[in-house]
Amino acid sequence: MSNSTSNEREAVLTFEDKKYDLKNLPKEIQELVKGMQVADAQLRMHEDTLKVLAVGRQHLAMQLKEKLEKINPIN
Repeated sequence: MSNSTSNEREAVLTFEDKKYDLKNLPKEIQELVKGMQVADAQLRMHEDTLKVLAVGRQHLAMQLKEKLEKINPIN
């Protein structure tokens, strides 16, 4: 049976090609890291939302094109 401590992943912060033991950093820095993680998650969520909106817009444009094919343009 393997030692449980060897299976645990250590929290390591890699920032500007340097590694830091996250649990030994001051609380203020740990809070900054948590804030960045939240911001990253929010960015990913909004990027996904933009992708969904783009697909929806593309579908609407296809429907508009299909409907306008039956209408005579003014020029």
